[in-house]
Amino acid sequence: MRAHEAGALHGDLGNRGPAWLRTPVDVNALVPQLWPRNVARADGGALTVAGLDVRELAAEYGTPAYVLDEDDLRERCREFRAAFPDADVYYAGKAFLCRAVVRMIAEEGLFLDVCTGGELATALSAGMPPERIGFHGNNKSVAELTRAVDAGVGRIIVDSFAEIDRLTALARERGVRPRVLVRVTVGVEAHTHEFIATAHEDQKFGFSLAGGAAAAAAFRILDEDVLELRGLHSHIGSQIFDASGFEVSARRVLALQAQIRDARGVELPELDLGGGFGIAYTTQDDPAAPQDLAKRLAKIVDGECAAEQLRVPHLSIEPGRAIVGPAVFTLYEVGTVKSVPLGAGGGAADGRVYVSVDGGMSDNIRTALYDASYSATVANRASSAEPMLARVVGKHCESGDIVVKDEFLPADVQPGDLVAVPGTGAYCRSMASNYNHVPRPPVVAVRDGRARLIVRRETEDDLLALDVG
Repeated sequence: MRAHEAGALHGDLGNRGPAWLRTPVDVNALVPQLWPRNVARADGGALTVAGLDVRELAAEYGTPAYVLDEDDLRERCREFRAAFPDADVYYAGKAFLCRAVVRMIAEEGLFLDVCTGGELATALSAGMPPERIGFHGNNKSVAELTRAVDAGVGRIIVDSFAEIDRLTALARERGVRPRVLVRVTVGVEAHTHEFIATAHEDQKFGFSLAGGAAAAAAFRILDEDVLELRGLHSHIGSQIFDASGFEVSARRVLALQAQIRDARGVELPELDLGGGFGIAYTTQDDPAAPQDLAKRLAKIVDGECAAEQLRVPHLSIEPGRAIVGPAVFTLYEVGTVKSVPLGAGGGAADGRVYVSVDGGMSDNIRTALYDASYSATVANRASSAEPMLARVVGKHCESGDIVVKDEFLPADVQPGDLVAVPGTGAYCRSMASNYNHVPRPPVVAVRDGRARLIVRRETEDDLLALDVG
């Protein structure tokens, strides 16, 4: 659903005209695609998640808090499994990882992708079978590789010649044969923010296809015959809605598969097309369903394999944001409401209203880092007040501490109200910080009207415990 179809409730106002600003807005409405599937408004207007009132959550767990709709997350796992029945679906743990989520995705039949020793430790401590773990990362240390090899992870995605050498030496020493994929930089720049596009040439990930490094890496592994080269890997970026990037990526990677076959007589059995599938943060976002993604990717891979006279390799994908992102919202409490005049007249109509909440860039850095857009609603009540255009900001000592750039909220929003921001499951808690010495929020999972703490709130004692001075 696009913005004009939903009454233009959300969005960046930079290129909007006066007609858009006059569009009627229902500040109590919830656009379904933006919220976890078990979120609704009860009588009186308070949000509920899986039947539990958010006011109860705020009273018990405090604010800010990340609220996870567990059934929503599990259902998204099942949808990807059903859409890709013959592929391996790796949940990208970098989006958000804790032991409870590891267990959820394992129970739903997914594999797990990790990219640091800490993520690997979390996965193993939660009981994830190591053979169902893939290990990413552009600078894996010897200690991390040793841990992965000793644990028996299912595959390691190699990212540099130095890593190939490290892993080869380690495998010889251990007398083992780790399975590896070569990460290929295919020169496709996804239509996304520069910092989250990961397949154009000028960046840190993978082996360049155009420069010949990717072919050289594959040949080195095959010629050494210590590591087991299973296939190639490509990841073109994040928050992608257009399948054309995957088509170009698959064409180039499969051309390399054919080159390897022709040069060494080896037809690699696997292909990983990565993740990066987009979600809806505002009504202007229109993500594809997993079934549609599966059809598009299958058509692309089948067509390119036929063109190169290759057997269709075993496919794997890596959704992270698409699974956990929509399943979580962040619950805040309003602290201050401030109207700031902007125009020459100095009147309220010429100003901006800042709604300050008790979190901010320490629990969601994405707006400041990526210029990301979010939506928001007053969560503790309904309102009959006129809508006003507001900016939801945090409590940190930074002018760029913005949570939601522009959103219609009721004109009677006031200190003590709860504000909920959807779509915060991916890269919010994972990238959270203690900026200004603010403890990080808890993660609360809700299912069947019951809540449980899966990551506790940090305390000032936690902060001080690390300060050994």
